[in-house]
Amino acid sequence: MERKWWHGKTAYQIYPKSFKDSNGDGIGDLRGVIEKLDYLKELGIGIVWLSPIYQSPLADQGYDISDYYRIDPRFGDMNDMDELIREAKKRDIGIVMDLVVNHCSDEHEWFRKACENPDGKYGKYFYIQDWHEGEKLPCNWRSYFGGPVWSKLPGHEDKIYLHVFHKKQPDLNWENPEVRREIYSMINWWLEKGLAGFRIDAIINIKKALPFHDYPADRDDGLCDIDNMLEEARGVTDFLDEMARECFDKYNAFTAGEVFNEKESELPRFIGENGCFSTMFDFNEAILGQDKKGWYAHKKITPDEYKKACFESQKKTENVGFLCNIIENHDEPRGVSRYLPEGVLDGPYAIQAKKLLGGLNFMLRGLPFLYQGQEIGMENTRCESINQIDDISARDQYQVALNAGLSPEEAIKIINLYSRDNARTPFQWDDNLNAGFTSGTPWLPVNKNYKNINLKAERDDPDSVWNFYRDLIQLRKNPKYQETIVYGKTEPYLINQKNLMAYFRRGLNQNQDGAKQDILILGNFQDQEQDIILPGAIIQNILLNNYHDYHIKNGVLHAKPWQFMILELI
Repeated sequence: MERKWWHGKTAYQIYPKSFKDSNGDGIGDLRGVIEKLDYLKELGIGIVWLSPIYQSPLADQGYDISDYYRIDPRFGDMNDMDELIREAKKRDIGIVMDLVVNHCSDEHEWFRKACENPDGKYGKYFYIQDWHEGEKLPCNWRSYFGGPVWSKLPGHEDKIYLHVFHKKQPDLNWENPEVRREIYSMINWWLEKGLAGFRIDAIINIKKALPFHDYPADRDDGLCDIDNMLEEARGVTDFLDEMARECFDKYNAFTAGEVFNEKESELPRFIGENGCFSTMFDFNEAILGQDKKGWYAHKKITPDEYKKACFESQKKTENVGFLCNIIENHDEPRGVSRYLPEGVLDGPYAIQAKKLLGGLNFMLRGLPFLYQGQEIGMENTRCESINQIDDISARDQYQVALNAGLSPEEAIKIINLYSRDNARTPFQWDDNLNAGFTSGTPWLPVNKNYKNINLKAERDDPDSVWNFYRDLIQLRKNPKYQETIVYGKTEPYLINQKNLMAYFRRGLNQNQDGAKQDILILGNFQDQEQDIILPGAIIQNILLNNYHDYHIKNGVLHAKPWQFMILELI
């Protein structure tokens, strides 16, 4: 594998609106990010991905862009952005922006001009169809936020346009070469500014299965899950290869693709030696327990299911390329609330369990990608009413649950489990008012547990989740182990032992003339103790342990509840 500048890094996602507010208006901003760059350096972060900060009406929290060349005034201005890029580079941190080009905002100049003249140049930038009331829609696809993917074109009773997300997010027509040229020009403009690269949003959606047609309905609304279309669509990598040639390759840029449903044959095209992305996110765990009927039908994930999903991802990519390993992001609930069994966070082992989940994911082969607040163990929030929910997808799923027969109380319980608001509550910096996020009124209420879970308290506690993550990052940077941790093979161990996730990282020791090096990572994924038979090799070092002690006798580790260890073997 060709070595890349980003391989040994640890990445970190910032949701700017909720990270740090510098001016007291209740909304996080770029100056708040600049203020916290030293914090990120202290943690050990090398790449920072900013969720959208472009000009936007915020119908979908910035993923509806009205001007790709401007910073939204809520977050600051271009001078702030230039300073952020410059100051981050001084700290050896690369800034990565969100690239949202499957769709734009209905307030973008292109769409406004398309509405003025649907048959003109800009009408061809979108998917616009003739349609009259009472006629069948071109297809029965369900949008990601509920309802059909078609809406009436503003100002035209006889035309409709496609939006696979919100109706204020019209899809761009990637079949039009002129659209692609506009997008590439914009990407290169940003890369010229010194960006390290992009996280590429919803990119699999840019290729549609044309001509438009129906699939079997899967709910009473007569619509179908859009995954049916994505499964049939072919040729997306042709667009992506072109984008890489025209933009990313010229700047040695880092790119991370959001790809939910790749076909295994496409993996080399996505993240192989000459792939169109540097890496892509591993969503194999995120889709566990999901049911197409809606959130109300989702199932709780077991430790063994989580383990199986992680190892599947590692296996299919081991000879192909790198994944971004995540347990949460801005579109998912908090990882510790999702993947740990119910009740653990309220019990005596909450801290150990949070460390175990983080360590097991972090040490997998690939690029560790933390989400803001993950490093202090932030948890899901709790709302009492749907009126307290900001997330548009959660509001849709609340209605889906009611339609399925759930009571309002049952439906809000489901929403509290899966709402995207869980990840979007403000970062908990300290135990002062509003968790130190803002001196004003936060745009989204702070999680009520901020008095107990906050950075200030954890920084000074050597046994905290924060110090554990910092130790993980420093271990990844350690020259003695970096070759094995970054490039070594992942090999599952004791795969059939229940509630145990264990695996080797096998590689080379850089300090011993290329001698083989074996590191064993293991976690007792339960509230009960269990015995773990260690391999025949002798333990040379305990590299990390989420308890102060351990009990090994006759080659058997008597693991405590939620015990996590990293062992260097001879």
